[in-house]
Amino acid sequence: MLLEGKKLLITGVLMDTSIAFHVARLAQEQGAEVVLTSFGRTLKITQAISRRLPRAAPVIELDVQNDEHLDTLADRVGEHTDHLDGVLHSIGFAPRGAFDFLGASWEDVATAMQVSAYSLKSLAVAALPRMREGGAVVGLTFDAQYAWPVYDWMGVSKAAFEATNRYLARDLGPKGIRSNLVSAGPISTTAAKSIPEFDQFARWGEHSPLGWDVKDPVPAAQACVALLSDWFPATTGEIVHVDGGFHATGF
Repeated sequence: MLLEGKKLLITGVLMDTSIAFHVARLAQEQGAEVVLTSFGRTLKITQAISRRLPRAAPVIELDVQNDEHLDTLADRVGEHTDHLDGVLHSIGFAPRGAFDFLGASWEDVATAMQVSAYSLKSLAVAALPRMREGGAVVGLTFDAQYAWPVYDWMGVSKAAFEATNRYLARDLGPKGIRSNLVSAGPISTTAAKSIPEFDQFARWGEHSPLGWDVKDPVPAAQACVALLSDWFPATTGEIVHVDGGFHATGF
């Protein structure tokens, strides 16, 4: 199996419609053991959703804005596994005000940038003591080449996120750890509901050579699983588009 014996830390499992949930599911089906993260009011939700996986997974608390959570992450992961072979970053948040580009306050922008971009570095560094040579960090992005309608400072955060991936690839490479992103097309997840007028993306498939189903998170999850495996041993700093080919044809 693709991930036989692998130990993975997976963030972002909130509902069974999320990409992260399907990464966890597919990873288990491919032989991996997974540990999930959540925090605050969503902790109990994630614990309940984890029971819908092929095997219920442990859930540890992680708020990427909480330094204590980050500083103790490796030790708390160690209560469930002695090492990690991969980490999935599926975290993003912007306050409502960040979706007004010209009117956004720095406070709202700073929150979006910390949670949605800087956290890639924070998570990777926090997990590093448990990571082994040959391991992988994989994150989920939404193509930051364009100034999308309604996406505003979240789009800027994704641009920073993609740059962070390249710098992580530079600095983790000598340690034998890869860092790559999957740029997924729009998916109707819980997170998407926080984006104003998300339904604008419903016609994405009309402009994609392969078509696109906003209700199907599995193709993006499959790409994440592949990047977490040993089948991309010399690939790092990359962004793999899983969007029906939309990025190649524009809009």
